[in-house]
Amino acid sequence: MGVVRTWVFPVLKLLVFAAIAVALVKVAFLPDAPAEDGPTQPTGSLVEPEVQAALGTVVNTVSVEGQVVADPASTAKSTVAGTVDEVFAAKGAVLAEGDPILDVKTIDEEGKERFVQVTAPVAGTLGNVKLIHGQSVQIGDAVAQVSPATFSITGSLSADKQYRLLTIPGEATVTINGGPAPFVCPAVRVTTPTTGGDDDEEPTSGGGTGQTPGAGGTSVTCAVPGDVRVFAGLAATIELAGGTAENVLVLPTTAVKGSAGTGTVWVVGADGTQEERPVTLGLNDGQQVQIIDGLAEGDSVLQFVPGAVAPVPEGCTALPDGSMSCEGSVG
Repeated sequence: MGVVRTWVFPVLKLLVFAAIAVALVKVAFLPDAPAEDGPTQPTGSLVEPEVQAALGTVVNTVSVEGQVVADPASTAKSTVAGTVDEVFAAKGAVLAEGDPILDVKTIDEEGKERFVQVTAPVAGTLGNVKLIHGQSVQIGDAVAQVSPATFSITGSLSADKQYRLLTIPGEATVTINGGPAPFVCPAVRVTTPTTGGDDDEEPTSGGGTGQTPGAGGTSVTCAVPGDVRVFAGLAATIELAGGTAENVLVLPTTAVKGSAGTGTVWVVGADGTQEERPVTLGLNDGQQVQIIDGLAEGDSVLQFVPGAVAPVPEGCTALPDGSMSCEGSVG
């Protein structure tokens, strides 16, 4: 038994350790079979997504964020030269359109003395009367200002929304935040201030007249009906109906370079080749655009314009590193 413990067991341990070492060397450096020859390049390919031109409906409604503003005061002016004879109304008086403010004594072409009234140009509250009895006045001199008790809705109209409005509607639908039910707002006008800031500029289009309240940039304004109760400063949304096109050829806006008048698409042929092709555009609702000319129904085009920045899904925010944060998670 002593011999077994002294020689046999140690020898067996050495043999076991030697077998383990040989197995490890074989696994690491001598695989059972040579690796099969395979391609050195990946076999997959990146396929750009395509979309087909199809018939659809484009409802072009342009929404503009704005606010309620009090209509600007109107100036009452003298139409003749002479002297003030009598002042009929004082500051704070509530006047109807055409109510007399004062009269001017003048001499007509026949040398006769006559009196000409200066009246309120609009209904409203009279401001300070700038002239007193006996004061000389010339044609066009400002006599007073009348502030109307009327309001308008005005908002800034960005360039892309101007392109979407092929025509300016005569009325809009307005929603007041925390206010009455949506209502029809007539006398829509779009105004772009002139370089010199001329106060007498005319609206570019629409049914209203007068200067659009607000400063800088192109703005859209409509008149609040008299039976709708509002207050200056309330936030509002102006919705302009830019037209509807039914059963027309459409594409996603992501597939078209350009958004108004003319554009470019990349047509994909049956063999996979790509052809850059000009197209004529119609209505655009921000998601899809009408194709008037340049494509036929069923034509395949690239879903995204080559080189364009990928669109950010709704509810997500693009991060500086190129990833997106969506509803609290980073993608």
